[in-house]
Amino acid sequence: MVFIGMDHGTTGISFCLMDDDENILDIFKIDREDSKSGKVSAVEELSKRCDLDSVKLMAITYAMGDGISKILPTDKVKDRGILSINGAGKVTGGGTSVFSELENSNIPSIMIPGLHKHSTSLNDLFNAAYSHQASPEKVSISYNAIKETNWKNFIVADISSNSVDILIEDSKIKGAIDACLGAMGIVHGPIDLEMIRDIDEGKRTANECFSHAGAIKIAGIDGKVANMKDQLLENYKNGDEKAKLAIDTLIMTVAMEIAGLDVVCENEIEGIILTGSVGSATEPFNFQDEINKYFKNKYELKVISKESGAIGAAQIARDVYNGKKNILGIEVVLS
Repeated sequence: MVFIGMDHGTTGISFCLMDDDENILDIFKIDREDSKSGKVSAVEELSKRCDLDSVKLMAITYAMGDGISKILPTDKVKDRGILSINGAGKVTGGGTSVFSELENSNIPSIMIPGLHKHSTSLNDLFNAAYSHQASPEKVSISYNAIKETNWKNFIVADISSNSVDILIEDSKIKGAIDACLGAMGIVHGPIDLEMIRDIDEGKRTANECFSHAGAIKIAGIDGKVANMKDQLLENYKNGDEKAKLAIDTLIMTVAMEIAGLDVVCENEIEGIILTGSVGSATEPFNFQDEINKYFKNKYELKVISKESGAIGAAQIARDVYNGKKNILGIEVVLS
């Protein structure tokens, strides 16, 4: 038996293949542009790695996931589980083409919802305050985190192009802060007063502001550069002062967000889980050490794979296939 998890990430679409004993068989990523152009086929890549007839279930994450609030069979989901593709960062069409390909295949699949104002597991205060808290892969990242640690009360910090932090309380997702609301990532970040003025004056769209509000803004890196993250880290490695300030600022905003989630948790936090391409980084800086400086070793910090989104989705697929009806407080409805 094979189970597959799909992480619809900012830079590419990742897949994890797993057996029924939760052994990882393979992990690979498809570039968004390669998928859109037809250069790479997701189904063909999967068929190279396993007999597709042996796949019992795939768990898919897609875009904001704000059109659904339960884990559902893909063929029961309308409009791919989203209200709109607008205002969600860079849109290439690569994720859409992969989704279409999987939708037309014979691979049985379920869709994981995002966290938004209709999510039933969340603290009502989060639902009242924010229309959207996190996209679906943050659910699978959190599931992988709980599997890796067996903790029941913790915060997941997923730091990459975006930064999103998630509060897990009593093994349920109780809150999260989306990239446009709180901590900055490498590329995306919160919209501040200067950006609001630019939007009102018609200089930039809100999405353009959001897509250039991360560390790259501080580092002075053009948002049109293809490898913005690599450029930032290279500048940091070379001792560029703007790059150092950008990374230091990013870390500060993540620390503030973690502290904020701790405040609303009724239970004692057991620790912090770090993931994402930056959150799991040890070079050219160790993110774990840098974030710990703010908390003076208050928390136990653990790092999980930067591919935790795909891994957790595969684990969800396995557990749903084996009869689990609830994932982190999110109901599973298969009929």
